Amino acid sequence: EEGLRKLVYSITNESHPNPFGALAVKGLLERILYGRYMIEQEMAKKPWIEDQRIEQPVFIIGMPRTGTSILHAILHEDPAHRSPLAWECLLPYPAATPETFKDNAQFRTIEKEFGQLFKLVPDFQRKHYMAVDSPQECLGITAFDFNSFQFSAQLYLPSYMKWFSDDSDMLGTMRFHKRFLQYLQSGGVKSERWLLKSPVHLRRLDEIFEVYPDARIIMTHRGPSDIVSSTASLISSVRTLYSDREDPNVTGQEQAMLWSKYFDRFIESRKALGKEDQIIDLKFEDFVVDQLGTIRKIYERFGWDLSEEAVKNFEGFLAENPREKHGKHEYSLDNFGLKEDEVNRQFSRYLEFYQQL
Repeated sequence: EEGLRKLVYSITNESHPNPFGALAVKGLLERILYGRYMIEQEMAKKPWIEDQRIEQPVFIIGMPRTGTSILHAILHEDPAHRSPLAWECLLPYPAATPETFKDNAQFRTIEKEFGQLFKLVPDFQRKHYMAVDSPQECLGITAFDFNSFQFSAQLYLPSYMKWFSDDSDMLGTMRFHKRFLQYLQSGGVKSERWLLKSPVHLRRLDEIFEVYPDARIIMTHRGPSDIVSSTASLISSVRTLYSDREDPNVTGQEQAMLWSKYFDRFIESRKALGKEDQIIDLKFEDFVVDQLGTIRKIYERFGWDLSEEAVKNFEGFLAENPREKHGKHEYSLDNFGLKEDEVNRQFSRYLEFYQQL
């Protein structure tokens, strides 16, 4: 497995983990290998799993810190949507049934681990809210194929990220992504459509439509300075836990380079594919001002029924989760050795696109 080899080399030779980081990453890799093995074994025993249909999955693929997480969480409240949950992406075996979906051994294990993480990184929830039963990004799914941004969010892995960004088998990983969803729903927990999210899907638009021709894409937007500084802040705080040699300036430069590259790739693919009727663009500032109004636009765009139950759930979620409920995330380009004009130059194609919305 090329991804695993690249990852192990980068961890061993480049990442400089501290004792906690080394132990945590070792445990993570062991868990992923075991999970992938058990999934493959189960699917080999039950070939019907791969015959299941995945119709019109929804991918939220805006760049980091553009409102993708809160949008994912709100849309998850519609009973028509099924999202992979955090515990499912960490301990997927066995696939949950309707009876075990909300209470099982995997759930309780991850609940304890999250509690430990939040004690070690007290400001994590302020920067990126996460709960054991919250909808999870696809990073956790693609990690089982060792082709995931997730590992770089924990440690600085330059050679792995070069391979990941430029040379990895994205189509193969998206095919595994579909098999993973088929596996999750094989236990009987299904809805009308899958609701998925990952900013890194920006670099996989061709592959998404190859595997899911009827996919729907929600692209969220925000100014590049906010994207880079907020993303670097989150990643730097996590890397500090895993390594004593975290350099915020390196992290800032890295994130600016990666996300400008990923958007350039996205816009090239988007123009070539001609799938505009399956894509909607949303500006972060519009979403903040009118969240329900923005959500109605999504439903109208894609011709979805917006049930009274869904609207009631959305309103209840928003009332219980006001913005900055877990504290305000403070960030600045200066903290990462970056200047706004430098970032704007790197994101020149994005700024041109963004200003036309």
